Amino acid sequence: MLASAWTVVLQGSLGHLVEVQVDISPGVVGATIVGRPDASLLEARDRVRMAITHSAAPWPSTRRVTILLSPADLPKRGTHFDLAIALGIKAADGTLPEGCLAETVLIGELTLAGGLRPVPGVLPMVMAGAARGMRRAFVPEPQAREAAMVPGVEVYGVRSLAQVIAQLCGEEVPVAEAVPESGGTSLLSWRGEDRVDDVDLADLVGMADARYALEVAAAGGHHLMLSGPKGSGKTSLAERLPTILPDLTREEALELTAVLSLAGQPGVTDLVVRPPFRAPHHDVSKSSLLGGGNGRVRPGELSRAHCGVLFLDEFPLFRSDVIEALRQPMESGEIRVSRGEESAVYPARGMVVLASNPCPCGDYHPIARVNNCTCGEVTRREYRRRMTGPIADRIDVVRHVLGPTRADRGPLADREPSSAVRTRVTQARIRQAERYAGETWRLNGQVPGHLLRARWPLPPAVETRLDDEVHSGRLSRRGATRVHRLAWTVADLMGVDAPEAVAFETALRLRTGEPLSLAPLGRVE
Repeated sequence: MLASAWTVVLQGSLGHLVEVQVDISPGVVGATIVGRPDASLLEARDRVRMAITHSAAPWPSTRRVTILLSPADLPKRGTHFDLAIALGIKAADGTLPEGCLAETVLIGELTLAGGLRPVPGVLPMVMAGAARGMRRAFVPEPQAREAAMVPGVEVYGVRSLAQVIAQLCGEEVPVAEAVPESGGTSLLSWRGEDRVDDVDLADLVGMADARYALEVAAAGGHHLMLSGPKGSGKTSLAERLPTILPDLTREEALELTAVLSLAGQPGVTDLVVRPPFRAPHHDVSKSSLLGGGNGRVRPGELSRAHCGVLFLDEFPLFRSDVIEALRQPMESGEIRVSRGEESAVYPARGMVVLASNPCPCGDYHPIARVNNCTCGEVTRREYRRRMTGPIADRIDVVRHVLGPTRADRGPLADREPSSAVRTRVTQARIRQAERYAGETWRLNGQVPGHLLRARWPLPPAVETRLDDEVHSGRLSRRGATRVHRLAWTVADLMGVDAPEAVAFETALRLRTGEPLSLAPLGRVE
């Protein structure tokens, strides 16, 4: 007898619907899985056999069981196939009503006792199933809320194989014990990167030009580079960048939550609506930052910062291969990981913020009369070299942070809070959403350069000025595109319909790192 069940295999953020075809027929007794399974899938034969046996449902022990994972040329990996294989077997031996598995996606790892254990990537699996006509999903009970984020899919959170069989047969659902969570338990009270929830721009003193640069970067989704002596406020500025970003749209929230589900991050039960903030240490490996790893390919820190902020402090201390690997995703907004026959694509449209001291000791001050720097000029030059070249050419906003002066000291009530800046950023993003309606990008920092020049050109006088900057060698062609994008973002913050001379001059200074003049923008110096 032949029957089919349905599940999903993931290749990065791309989901493929897999038909689990099961045939039970006379022949040499045994179970065979074909269709390019990996080691964990081959082990499913024993897990499923014992799970069925302990669920008071007999295993077809006197016949041959053949299981095909179709399409057969697609590599399969993971333990989430267990539930679909078990129900395909029970449908083939006549235990389940005919047609009860139609339009149903089945996800979950089985224990030997028949319990259902959570697996990574439930949300993107259900999203992929819904996109291909699946209208019902059975998932492990702890992940029911995660799966229910997908509209148009009826989700059943179950604890055991016996409960699924009872629901499909229309019988009374038996009581089952919850399968213990397999995730790690923190033994410390340290909150890690959640500390950014407690910060505000009002905490900072002075630094008006750096704060404005932060606002422009947030409004247009631009990459940002901060440099300056130690203690000048670079990290404080970067940690407050998420506080001026608006909440994610529903589309962005689904994308980010799906990435976190793929990464196996615990506690993903609701849509993530706030932009993330990731700050890996400078000894991070390339696979940890971009994605990959041994066994199952997982998204890295750059993808986990999708629609948010990836902060790379002490950037010159990062490994050379990590620095070079950032070039492509910073430009394209996505990461492609290829390993053997496996290829995965992850979104990476977050803002990259780089921070650097001017020298290894951090005490060098280029304009101060007295310096406490102990580094030689050759050492300083070599250190700064890692912040130049192709990576620097992909940065939109460059700012040298000097820290507050004595004149900046004032009462806390006079400092602008993050909520006020976030309102302006939100309005600027609304203008961009209207301008780019129907396009695949959302922000000025993501618009392809050739389309930007063709469909959203600068005014003629400003365009001529930009060409002069390129011909003089002050800007590269890539740098000119970034100034063009920044000019539109400055105009959006000003609330004007086109980036005229003031917006262009501000954008040029933001790109080249020159001091800003905020008075023409209506801002306090």
